[in-house]
Amino acid sequence: MLTFKQLDAIYWIAELGGFAQAAKKLNTTQSAISKRIHELEEAFGIPLFERHSRKATLTEKGEEMFVLAKKLLAQRDAAIEQLLNPSVIERRLRLGVTELTAMTWLPKLIELIRINYPRVTLEPEVESSVTLRDKLMSDETDLIFVPDAFERDNAVATRIGQVENAWMCKPGYVKESGPIRLLDLANYNLLTQGARSGTGLIYDRWLKAKGISSTQFIETNSMIALMGLTRSGIGISYLPRKCMRLWSGPEQLQELQVTPALPATTYVAMYRRHQPSNFLASIVMLSQMCCDFSA
Repeated sequence: MLTFKQLDAIYWIAELGGFAQAAKKLNTTQSAISKRIHELEEAFGIPLFERHSRKATLTEKGEEMFVLAKKLLAQRDAAIEQLLNPSVIERRLRLGVTELTAMTWLPKLIELIRINYPRVTLEPEVESSVTLRDKLMSDETDLIFVPDAFERDNAVATRIGQVENAWMCKPGYVKESGPIRLLDLANYNLLTQGARSGTGLIYDRWLKAKGISSTQFIETNSMIALMGLTRSGIGISYLPRKCMRLWSGPEQLQELQVTPALPATTYVAMYRRHQPSNFLASIVMLSQMCCDFSA
């Protein structure tokens, strides 16, 4: 059986010009080097060095073995470097993100990944939270960033940040001035994220716990659609406060003071529990560094 120790022996003998030099380079004895060459010659039934020469001169077949050894040892060294040095990890990374993440801090994360792992091929995908969770569980994606709305039985979930949401509407849609009771929102069209949205699932549970039920709910799983509908004066919706700063103003969106206020939504990074990975854990750390839901 061909071993790397044997390949090291023939390579360094040929490179350094002798058995003693190779033994010193490989931090072993000259007899150990001779044994490795003997094993090679026995395995292939061919002499690798000229016996009549006082120098370590390769035979014709020895030259072929030297070329092969050089190639295989280079592949070994490259593999070891790739495993030990994260900067040379070479693989693809399938990322799943929500619309809100794509609109805010995804570019920062991609930049950090490219700096730290320049040979990783990124495949980001924007979907609803439920779709992303399903794809993660079916091994169609490696890592997802979603609201903390799901069970964690088969996944590792790490907190990466929070989203502060506020009730908003088109200026003038609500006639009352001053703070509004949460129960009074049922008198208006409420625009909410649907059942495939992590935020939608979290706030649906919260609203029901507060006794809010309305026949005037309009649901959409698209954050972009929700923003557009709210801005057009169709109803009142909960939207990320910091992200909406550019859309707030006398002719854009008005933030309502509602009591009690909406709880913050926690975002997590999730990957499959049965597939622990130092690489994925490192990407999660990078996401914690750049997670910022401001526009």
